[in-house]
Amino acid sequence: MTDKSKSGGKTKAVKKPVKTAKNKAPLKTKPRRKETTGFYKDILDDIGVGTYIAQNKKFVYINPLFEKISGYNKTFLIGKNTADFVFPEDKDRIRRMAINNLKVLSAEPYEYRFIKKNGEIIWVMEKVSSVKYDGKRAVLGSFMDVTERKSAEEKVRHSEDMYRSILENINDGYFEADLSGRFTYVNAPLCEIHGYSEKELIGMDNRQYADIETTKRVFASFNEIYKTGKRGSIFDYEITRKDGGKRQIEVSASLIKDLSGKPVGFWGITRDVTQRKKKEEELRDSEARYRSIIESIVDAYFEIDLTGKFTFVNDVVCQHLGYSREELMTMSNLSVQSPKDAKKSYQAFRKVYETGQQVKALEYRARRKDGSIGIYELSISLMKNGGDKPVGFRGISRDITDRKKMEEALKLSEERYRTILEEMNDGYFEVDLAGKYIFVTETNARLIKYSAEELIGKDSSAYMVKEDVPIVTKAFTKIYKTGKPERNIVYRAIHKDGFIGIADLTGFPLKNNKGEIIGFRGIARDITERKQMEEQIRQSEERYRTIIEQMEDGYFETDLKGNFTFVNEAECRNLGYSHEELIGMRRRQYTDEKNATVLFHLFNGVYKTGNPVRAHDLEIIRKDGTKSFNEISVGLIRNEKGEPVGFRGIARDVSERKRQEEKIQYMATHDALTGLPNRLMFSQLLNHSLESAKRYKRKLAVFFIDLDRFKIINDTLGHDAGDQLLQEIAARFRQTLRAMDVVARLGGDEFVVMIEEIDNLGQVETVARKLLAAAMKPVSIMSEECRVTASIGISVHPKDGEDEQSLMKNADIAMYFAKEEGKNNFQFYSKDIKSQSFERLSIETNLRFALERNELSLAYQAKLDFKTGAINGVEALLRWNSPYLGEVTPTQFIPVAEETGLIVPIGRWVMKTACEQNVAWQEQGLPPVCIAVNLSLRQLVDDALIYDINKALKDSGMAAHLLELEITESMVMHNPGRMIGVLARIKELDVRLAIDDFGTGYSSLAQIKHFPVDTLKVDRSFIRNIPDNKEDKAIAEAIIAMGKTLSLTVVAEGVETEEQMQYLHSHSCDEMQGFYFSKPVLPEKFADLLRQHVPSTTFK
Repeated sequence: MTDKSKSGGKTKAVKKPVKTAKNKAPLKTKPRRKETTGFYKDILDDIGVGTYIAQNKKFVYINPLFEKISGYNKTFLIGKNTADFVFPEDKDRIRRMAINNLKVLSAEPYEYRFIKKNGEIIWVMEKVSSVKYDGKRAVLGSFMDVTERKSAEEKVRHSEDMYRSILENINDGYFEADLSGRFTYVNAPLCEIHGYSEKELIGMDNRQYADIETTKRVFASFNEIYKTGKRGSIFDYEITRKDGGKRQIEVSASLIKDLSGKPVGFWGITRDVTQRKKKEEELRDSEARYRSIIESIVDAYFEIDLTGKFTFVNDVVCQHLGYSREELMTMSNLSVQSPKDAKKSYQAFRKVYETGQQVKALEYRARRKDGSIGIYELSISLMKNGGDKPVGFRGISRDITDRKKMEEALKLSEERYRTILEEMNDGYFEVDLAGKYIFVTETNARLIKYSAEELIGKDSSAYMVKEDVPIVTKAFTKIYKTGKPERNIVYRAIHKDGFIGIADLTGFPLKNNKGEIIGFRGIARDITERKQMEEQIRQSEERYRTIIEQMEDGYFETDLKGNFTFVNEAECRNLGYSHEELIGMRRRQYTDEKNATVLFHLFNGVYKTGNPVRAHDLEIIRKDGTKSFNEISVGLIRNEKGEPVGFRGIARDVSERKRQEEKIQYMATHDALTGLPNRLMFSQLLNHSLESAKRYKRKLAVFFIDLDRFKIINDTLGHDAGDQLLQEIAARFRQTLRAMDVVARLGGDEFVVMIEEIDNLGQVETVARKLLAAAMKPVSIMSEECRVTASIGISVHPKDGEDEQSLMKNADIAMYFAKEEGKNNFQFYSKDIKSQSFERLSIETNLRFALERNELSLAYQAKLDFKTGAINGVEALLRWNSPYLGEVTPTQFIPVAEETGLIVPIGRWVMKTACEQNVAWQEQGLPPVCIAVNLSLRQLVDDALIYDINKALKDSGMAAHLLELEITESMVMHNPGRMIGVLARIKELDVRLAIDDFGTGYSSLAQIKHFPVDTLKVDRSFIRNIPDNKEDKAIAEAIIAMGKTLSLTVVAEGVETEEQMQYLHSHSCDEMQGFYFSKPVLPEKFADLLRQHVPSTTFK
């Protein structure tokens, strides 16, 4: 803020204006200058920034906002020097900037500190320019408070400085990376971790300092962070430093996002955990060693909590106290001490707790489970947790019970035998020649639970088991004769309490001064415990041998070369050799080369690592040459020095398990009914063959086979019959194909065949014809001769597909086309077929919803009586108008409905609707007519058919005799025996029956007469060429004659010309139906026809 009307502080001479035409005007318009000044003031007063005008460095104008920002009022500021309110340190700087503004050297505003009226210093942004004010040069300044912005900028700068300082001074590495993982920023600790300089690290990614597997794992971790946005994800891995050294690092990483929230990179903390990992490994090793030592030391080790309750004991503690580990875990040390001993122990433990110092050689008396007292020497130390807080005690205990007893005995006898028996553990005695005690140490007396006084003068043999007295007598006699000591005289001693102990005696001659033997002296040792231990060891070894010999699994031991050194009987049975034959036998003698090598590596691995191998399956060759499977577990045998000296193992015959596994595998890959490969195995074989075909550029073909009419046989004769048929067809297909070809059953009546190495399509056609011929041969099932045919779809690799899915799908499409082409044929896949298949699929998909969408309707075609000329019947014909497919013809959708089973609910709807419509016509006053409805084979064999008929009649109220059900000739001839029963049940309802399309099947007069039908309908194919075609005329006449013979009504279908009508009438046909009289029409149209029709006299 300054006035720059003078340059450099010097006053310039102001030239007087030359009076010209141009400069005269201002002189004449002085009053207008005031108006102009007022005009500027008005503008400046309303402007949105603080504004001032200064002349000669003094304020001459202040706008209201300047007053508000500065805290000064206008009256105070006018006439004051502008520089008086600038912070002293900023004055020189803003003076230079203001001059640059005025000289138009810079258009940029400048910032400085301004002293407000209340003494507060604020930051302002200012820009000045030169103006005229009241006709004089002046400075116009615009002025804005930017204190908050400067404060925010200062905080950001301080934060960034602090952030950088922290990053550069933390011990952990810090990095920033782009989305590809390349470093964009690293701190010094990270450089130290990696061993690279900052310049070298920038741009590097983990592929340059980690191996491939680690790189993949790190990439996956960063990718997970990128996908989930999870902050602080931690993972660790190994890196290779620049110098080749290895480091273990732990990384915690998060996403970096831009202001829009879009991920632009990663930041993270890297910590060198090499030493920590090493310490962790050392700690694990240490703990393992610690546990191993604790469990193997001869001393007892225990841990208790601060209440004295056991928290851990090793086996030696259990042995000392006679309790199991589980029992001790519920007890405290007070449980095994008398109150007096417990008090002493408490003081010792308290001292350890208060001082933290270990107590050593504390004598501790404890009551064993059997009630006896044991004496132990304890070393106790304090246990602390991670927070250095005491949590319990640990200690090592040594059983000194025997030692204390020995010390006591020595103490009692040391006056006489101090030099001889000072450290002697054994008893010492002297007897005369008669064997009577003349001296006994307390130790010796205590061995048999007597005092020395009790034994003096007593016969020593009285304390021996009677049977052992001769042993001792013989030994002492020998001493007497030879004068030499006898050692290892073992006998059984009788204790005072009756216990029989075992003693080991060494006897010496006792001589007088003359050297004469006057008795005997001896050193006795109680070896009861040792003998018991020896006996236990002997029994243990005997049990071990017994177990090994009686166990079902084989047991073996070998030397380091793998030669048998020991085998049990079970192992002999496993291998089929005798014990003698196996000892010394090498692995190559009982298995093949491949398994011998595997066995060598197995044993070698055990030798090198010391780790046992469990449950390894091995194929062996028995002595008789048969092969079997053994499951073996092998471990090392070590000597007392811990050196490996051989191997021991368990072998189990798992041949039966292997057979069961193979059986399960077979069941998983084969069809249980036919024994053919199933879908899974066929898929595996096809994929394998496709790989081979691609490699050698060969062709192969896939056949998709569906049996025609199988469902009819299965539904009518039952599932057992269906299974028998499938087994027969499967056997025929196997016999028809080459050994290298594959046939599999997918399920139901679907089979697939794979033909490899084909040269031309002629080969494929030949195979297809053979399969068709094999399928159509008659099969005798349950005394019925059944026939099925096959529809085959064929796809060829590579033309029709490069993979399994494409070939199977296209063969399936071709199979459906074969069915549409009349069945019992084969079709190769083509794009045209595919489009037709899609059309059929579309029909099937939409047909499933046709009923519920009310897309189905019925059209009605009248039947005319030749005798009366009246309409005496009508046939209900199904129509489908799909909003998606348009008008779909019955020939298109009826076969699909039959295949999918939709024909049953659709047929039920047709019957219900037709009956209701017939009743509706009658309610309109029209004469009752018989209405015909077509039945499919699926409906005819449906168990609910009778119920459906009854329901349609009952719900509509129509008389049963007005309903006629039409079935085809081929349907009744499919299984005549069963069909007669079904038709008879329908007739019981008083419903009429008609055979439709008569003449196209294989029925005869003898067969037809057994069916309870009322009407025969001559197929339209025979009517079409009447009266021109002689054969058709003959067939029509024969059918009419047959109907007359059986008293059946004969109806001619498809009558389209007058000639046909006249011919049929002249040959006594009863009724006709066809376009000549009426096409199928809507219900309303049929009502009109019925109402308006006048019987023709032509027929009367």
